[in-house]
Amino acid sequence: MIADKVLNKIHCRSFLSIKRLLVVILVCGSISLAEAQQITSPNKNFSLTFSLKENGVPFYELTFKSKPVIKSSKLGLATRQGGSFLDGFTVTDVKTTSIDESWDPVLGEQKTIRNHYQELLVTLTQQAQQGRFMRIRFRLFDDGLGFRYEFPMQKGLSYFIVKDEVTEFNLAGNHKIFWIPGDYDTNEYPYTTSTIAEIPSLQKKATVPITAQQPIKSPSVQTPCMMKSADGLYINIHEAALINYPAMDLEVDAATLKMKTHLVPDAVGNLAYMQTNAQTPWRTIVVSDKATDILASRLILNLNEPTKYKDVSWIKPVKYMGVWWEYFVAGKSNWAYSTVNNVKLTDNFAAFPPSGHHGATNENVKKYIDFASANGFDAVLVEGWNVGWEDWIGNWKEEVFDFVTPYPDFDVKMLREYAASKGIKIIMHHETSAAATNYERRLDRAFQFMVDNGYNAVKTGYVGDIIPRGEHHDGQWMVNHYIHVADRAADYKIMVNSHEAVRPTGLNRTYPNWIAQESARGTEFEAMAGLAPEHGTILPFTRLMGGPMDYTPGIFQTDLSYYGTGSKQRVNTTLVKQLAYYVTMYSPLQMAADMPENYARFPDAFQFIKDVAVDWDDTYVLEAEPGDYITIARKAKGKQEWYVGGITDENRRTATISFSFLPKGKSYIATIYADGTDASYDKKPQSYTIRKVLVSSSSVLKQVLASSGGVAVSIKEGTSGEIKGLKKL
Repeated sequence: MIADKVLNKIHCRSFLSIKRLLVVILVCGSISLAEAQQITSPNKNFSLTFSLKENGVPFYELTFKSKPVIKSSKLGLATRQGGSFLDGFTVTDVKTTSIDESWDPVLGEQKTIRNHYQELLVTLTQQAQQGRFMRIRFRLFDDGLGFRYEFPMQKGLSYFIVKDEVTEFNLAGNHKIFWIPGDYDTNEYPYTTSTIAEIPSLQKKATVPITAQQPIKSPSVQTPCMMKSADGLYINIHEAALINYPAMDLEVDAATLKMKTHLVPDAVGNLAYMQTNAQTPWRTIVVSDKATDILASRLILNLNEPTKYKDVSWIKPVKYMGVWWEYFVAGKSNWAYSTVNNVKLTDNFAAFPPSGHHGATNENVKKYIDFASANGFDAVLVEGWNVGWEDWIGNWKEEVFDFVTPYPDFDVKMLREYAASKGIKIIMHHETSAAATNYERRLDRAFQFMVDNGYNAVKTGYVGDIIPRGEHHDGQWMVNHYIHVADRAADYKIMVNSHEAVRPTGLNRTYPNWIAQESARGTEFEAMAGLAPEHGTILPFTRLMGGPMDYTPGIFQTDLSYYGTGSKQRVNTTLVKQLAYYVTMYSPLQMAADMPENYARFPDAFQFIKDVAVDWDDTYVLEAEPGDYITIARKAKGKQEWYVGGITDENRRTATISFSFLPKGKSYIATIYADGTDASYDKKPQSYTIRKVLVSSSSVLKQVLASSGGVAVSIKEGTSGEIKGLKKL
């Protein structure tokens, strides 16, 4: 026992031979496990301290370069029965470990990711509870901290119900914060920028109306939560590996600047049902004094388990188009076949009078397939192909879709063969109308239908109030549902893109066929309430910290009055900013969301979308400031090609792009897509220039970005003939 204590004393711990261990015992003497435990990150910038305070209550604190990040903060869980995991603890074991390894994601922003951390595993025993114990595992990386609660199998503890998690984040100052209000059912809010102390007064204004929302009554925010301190620290709080547990919101005490976990309840008010061996998700805190380091962090992915899929060869990146945007903006088509508004799945839909505005027709789908094939795309998404759309929303209806029966004007067999002849896959759409029970009952039949008809990817949707009634989008039941869908889809070699689902927590490592999610306010809102120019500069620091987003960029016709529908709405970006999103908004599933006819009007700009990669060997975050600007460069997977995207908020600014990421000693052709000198998102969004220059690793580009504008650059090798006559940057 004394040897174990010595190994884990902060000043004595080391990976020692047995001979050296005896020497350490003589020097250090016996050690009390009641003392505070401390570890530092591999680069020594972070220090984590764990301690028990009065009445055996566990606390932790975190510093970065000697600056406080999280002041002394309480840990623990309250349960419905059998005593809570809050106090009365003694430390009965401490272990430390150092890990330095690398792994390769199936799809990702880097070909190889380093997983390097120091770990502290503390066993806490409640002697008054018949020796019941839990463990808290801390992993301290060079970019931040992850910790979770663990409940091993043990005598006297098998099942328990969580009624509260008291994990605190006691902040060191009244930080600037980029936030959306806490909610059990939606993450599709616009971002508010304020100080922490201002959150209570802004909560009502920030909680805009959204379909199927359940705002938390007390001042609260959702994660990922991005902050900046007055002394220049960037702090991001989120969670990793959300499995069999509700999502975490954060209650905000504006007076004390303290945040506390607020878990999403179920239909009867409980939070989580646990059975040992069990653990909670990781609570994550990513910190740096450079904003670029936040975007470069892979901490959340590292805290997720490797995939158990033996074969991942079928999981591929996808660039796609879709019968989708025209439903929002053009006024010429919609999802439903008929105007009948009271339908059942047993109805004969062929007998219904067609509206004449159905979008998923054979003719229209073939048009998209033809255009996608001619321009090198992989797939076409088709929404509204299946019966049931006439009264799908707002009725809390369970038997709303069956996922296998097409409308009369959608010929599954013909379109399957036509798409295959053009080298195009059709992406299946499974809108559930939030009836998860109905979807689960029909899931295997729906997936088999996909396999039989050549579909290898599905977009799922959960618009509306959840069924089972009383459950929430972000509660434990639905968290397990989303994972079940992804895991079951893998049995059929199907990739999943989920919309209206719980925000991601890095599970695309464990379930790499869960290729993307929406889970935030995406491009569709540009056609409705609109998105602020700063929105795209915030999302990578918030929503995208958890995983890739199906943001659906690529809108070229940004003034929506163009369609003559009476809409005065506009997409609040320039055309070039839409190009830059393909680099700044990471996803291995990228949509060219506009309609083919709009791309045909701007073929030179469309070339960037055709060229840009969607899977990467490496990523270089060149400059960034949340809410203001982002410039990122990426190297295409397996190619000598690089792409750069830079975006700004409503403020015109100059992006500085260093090409130092290029191999030295060689010149490349850079095609620069830039805002025109007279461009702005609200007056001349389609003003742009395209030029080609030679660049090398010593080149630097200073490019002016228009208001809510951008810059996009493709960099490729060129033949001597292509290079001849081009000027050096």
